[in-house]
This record gives sequence, structure tokens and C-alpha cells, in this order.
Amino acid sequence: MKKQIKTNLFILLNLPAHGLETKGKIMKGFIGDIEGLTQDNQNFRQVLYTGKNLQLVLMTLTPGQDIGEEVHEDRDQFFRIEAGKGEVKIDGKITVVGEDDAIIVPAGAKHNVTNTGEAPLHLYTIYGPPEHVDGTLHKTKAQAEAQEEHFDGRTTEFYPIKNEQDKARPDQNL
Repeated sequence: MKKQIKTNLFILLNLPAHGLETKGKIMKGFIGDIEGLTQDNQNFRQVLYTGKNLQLVLMTLTPGQDIGEEVHEDRDQFFRIEAGKGEVKIDGKITVVGEDDAIIVPAGAKHNVTNTGEAPLHLYTIYGPPEHVDGTLHKTKAQAEAQEEHFDGRTTEFYPIKNEQDKARPDQNL
């Protein structure tokens, strides 16, 4: 039986050497029960936090589902499995993974994650640098494939108001 350990993830990004205040704004960072958030997530993809150099994303794969084979030429990716069973394929090598496993995919490696179990595979991933538009929420893989998007330079901390659509995100405009 595995020892139950509560996992907390603390991410404070873009912090100046003198503290949490930058250009007159207090940085929020991300502090949360990453294990609980990951296990409760029912969405294919949900971006939780986007910094200048890193991005935290929750993912849930249904039985038999995969993320889709991909290559990120310019970014590394970290995965942490919180619940479920699966396999990871990196440049042709397949490895069985499960709860509490961590995976690092280096930039340029062809990779995929597949749920091989009978229950949802809950994981989180950290991209460095960010991959997705901040705030992205894809309920299903089909929605993610239909709405191809990529990081536009806007972070969770500093989301500049450029147009009327941006005003719809008041939580980002501190």
C-alpha cells in the first residue's frame, strides 16, 4: 500500500529579487492543492496558471484516450500522474505509468500519453515555456483539436487590456 502524501505545488513566477511587487502590482503566483485539483478535474485540458517561463495545466484522459502524439521543438514538458493508469511514449519508447509517476519530455521529443486503465487518468503538466493561451479550457479532446491555439505572450499576472474581449476577463486585469 502506498503511503498517502498530500501534494502541494507552489509556483511563484516572474518574481523580482526584492519581493512580490513588480511595477506597482502584487504578484499572485499560484498556491493550491494540486493533487486535489488534478483529481477533481473533469476537463480534457484546463490551464491553471501561466507565467513568463512556465505554465501549469490540468488534464484528464478518459479510458482509451490519448493526448495525441506531438512534438514541442522549443519547450520541455513535465507530467505528474495523480490517478489512473497509462503509458507514455517518448521517441518510440513506451513506459507504463501510474499514480505518483513523473515524466519529463525534453524539447524536440515525439511523445504521447495514453490512458490504458478503466478509470480516468488524471495528470498535470508543466510546460517551459508556456504552450497554451492563458485561461484555456477544453472540456473534451475534440474541442481542443477544433480550437487550435498557442501561447500569445499574455500571462496570468499581467493580462493587458487590448480590446473589448479582454474586458471579459476582469480577474486577469488587476
